[in-house]
Amino acid sequence: MRDIPDALAAHLAGGSTTLCHCWSLTRRDGLVLGFTDHDRDLAFSGITFAACSGLEAAEASAELGFAVGGGEVAGALTSLGIADEDVAGGLYDAAGVETWLVDWTDPGTRLLLDIGTIGEIRRAGTAFVAELRGLMDRLDEERGRTFRATCGADLGDARCRVDLADPRYRTTGTVLAPARPGEMLAALAGAFPDGRFTGGRLGWNSGANAGLANDVRSHAPADGAARIELWQEPPRAITAGDAFTLTAGCDKCPRNRSLSAKLEG
Repeated sequence: MRDIPDALAAHLAGGSTTLCHCWSLTRRDGLVLGFTDHDRDLAFSGITFAACSGLEAAEASAELGFAVGGGEVAGALTSLGIADEDVAGGLYDAAGVETWLVDWTDPGTRLLLDIGTIGEIRRAGTAFVAELRGLMDRLDEERGRTFRATCGADLGDARCRVDLADPRYRTTGTVLAPARPGEMLAALAGAFPDGRFTGGRLGWNSGANAGLANDVRSHAPADGAARIELWQEPPRAITAGDAFTLTAGCDKCPRNRSLSAKLEG
């Protein structure tokens, strides 16, 4: 049973109410944003909840027992906080969300309704709908070791034989020229065989995408350089001179331990 503060309970029992919703959102990079569906900014707990964000509650649900509850919020991608590039760059993936019911005449009178995370984000033009997942969603996550036809280890972890500190598995590089969207010619700090970084990871060290990362679709030599294709185009344009770090990929084939076998053979 939820404990409602006495002041809020008295307000709810009155003939009229002055209530609104507030959301505090903590992104993966630690930035905290506040939003409200009220028509004026509100502030509490050191957070300013912006009113002109176009954010509103779209749907909410609560479940009994261990069923996953949640809801949705809808809004517009605006310069007040949520940028299209940041959403596409994954900064809002699994972001922490607190939902509050607040008396806008006295923000000290409030009730924490839910704690959860951002799930799927659907976009259409300049609008978006973000799914809110409750705490029980964590029970649906795969935990522990699983046995499958492919290798269950992640490249470089304790059960993998590959040491990612070895320069054969990791290198730095610089973009020489962008090609098609999500594809580029690059200079790598070393010579590597065809496909060494296919299925690997590329982390941006400088440029408009600094701090973000992409999965590598393919890697192949090309006229003294390297042609790198990404599975997904970065949220911001790739330009010549952008620096990055490449980590080798693995096809997770337990039969030949492909990456280790190629390097040791």
